[in-house]
Amino acid sequence: MKTAQAPARSVRAAPPGTGAPRPAGHGSADRTRRALIHHLRAYAFLIGGLICFALFSWYPAIRAIIISFQKYIPGSDPEWVGFDNFTAVFNDPEFATAWKNTAVFTGFALLIGFAVPFLMALVLNELRHAKGFFRVVVYLPVMIPPVVSSLLWKWFYTPDSGLINEVLRFLHLPTSNWIFSTDTSLISLVIVATWANMGGTVLIYLAALQGIPGELYEAAELDGANIWQRVRHVTIPQTRFIMLMLMLLQIIATMQVFTEPFVITGGGPESSTVTVLYLIYKYAFAYQNFGGACALSAMLLVLLSLFSALYLRLTRTKD
Repeated sequence: MKTAQAPARSVRAAPPGTGAPRPAGHGSADRTRRALIHHLRAYAFLIGGLICFALFSWYPAIRAIIISFQKYIPGSDPEWVGFDNFTAVFNDPEFATAWKNTAVFTGFALLIGFAVPFLMALVLNELRHAKGFFRVVVYLPVMIPPVVSSLLWKWFYTPDSGLINEVLRFLHLPTSNWIFSTDTSLISLVIVATWANMGGTVLIYLAALQGIPGELYEAAELDGANIWQRVRHVTIPQTRFIMLMLMLLQIIATMQVFTEPFVITGGGPESSTVTVLYLIYKYAFAYQNFGGACALSAMLLVLLSLFSALYLRLTRTKD
């Protein structure tokens, strides 16, 4: 009588080199270790940039705030004077003039330097031929060093032999003293700053315009919208965020204008082009009053910080 035998089980050989089975949780420990190594490697690459940023940006700013409360003379120990530097700067007759000129310069820059690049971007966006050539022409002034462009425009503004007055004489139009008149000196600097810096702004606007879906313009045309209505109801709403950001950056930049007054007018005539940053330069290098220069710098820093926070708060959009 044969007894029944259980069927033989097939035994699969373990792959060579696998060894004993890993304990539970070993896989999660490997993932944690790999993630830690990945983050440490990323921070190692970032630490160099952070050190440079702290050394050349944060430290000078903190050091300037400290000096604003001191009587600082190079080569001697600083003396703590509290708010005396702020009081002296505030009582300076040029203090109000510098802030007034800076505010007027910023206002003119918004009227001219904010609208002109947007209009030029609209024109470039509608071109069908030679797009690359005109973009290079518009961006070319940005590649010229600021001092060189300022010296060039200083010659343009020369009343007797300058290019602008020569052209006006050729057209039988009245000439002007430009940078040598208190009435036109500041607006002349605004024109220089706009010409020298609008190339990048035009390209940013142009990129934003090319990102607008064409279906929106087609729908507007079907509804009978003219060019102005398409710009008002399609272009401006679609580029509103870019316009607000560029406006903020332009306000912050124009309130720190220095190169044009320093190179072209030297703050004149009759302090009509003295700006806040130029007055800071005069305190530091003409008067050797580094405490006053740092005090005025701290005022400008606080104003720009408050304005930036308020402006971003008011213009923040919600989905």
